[in-house]
Amino acid sequence: MAKKVLIVVTNHTEIHAGKPTGIWLSEFAEAYMGFTNQGYEILVASPLGGKAPVDPGSVDENTLKEILDAEKYLENTTKLDEVSAEGFNAIFLPGGHGTMYDLPDNQALQKLLRDFYEADKIVAAVCHGPAGLVGATLSSGQPLVAGKRVNAFTDREEADTTLDKHLPFLLESKLRDLGAIYVAAPNWTSHYEVDGNLITGQNPQSTVAVTQAVIAKLG
Repeated sequence: MAKKVLIVVTNHTEIHAGKPTGIWLSEFAEAYMGFTNQGYEILVASPLGGKAPVDPGSVDENTLKEILDAEKYLENTTKLDEVSAEGFNAIFLPGGHGTMYDLPDNQALQKLLRDFYEADKIVAAVCHGPAGLVGATLSSGQPLVAGKRVNAFTDREEADTTLDKHLPFLLESKLRDLGAIYVAAPNWTSHYEVDGNLITGQNPQSTVAVTQAVIAKLG
């Protein structure tokens, strides 16, 4: 039986007037390609379903064709509340600033994350993808990330983007507030943390490492 991975992406398109956002395409594409190269089956889901937006800032004239080609898998995503954890081996949340808006409070995602984690399945996220973890609680009521070693886009990296003052919250600070053991690496370097079945990475540079860590766990 092929392993199955659920990739959850954002539908949110704007940080403020004139500043579009969405999915950071390389984070989605590198994970998608890494998993499919292993023969895994992939389902891509989002809060609203349908077409999921790519952050225009994540592509330029130097973006590899194989990254650009992955955008076609975002054309018709499945709505999150139509998905269950059953049959999947892992859930993966790529980033892009859009995740900061529509993933934290999404109840369907919160239930999925709890179901995956409590069934000893892998929960993985990279860059701003861990924004999807901030609203997730276990059956005990404890935040999913509490007491866990995690990594995500740092407050210093956010300051580098100059978008920090426009966002609903800062991801590193929020994770720390929830009781996570946040482990930061220097800005824009590849870094990830594995704490049991929770795998999180810091920035776009960390996507391949997180993907490989998921693959290693799945055997």
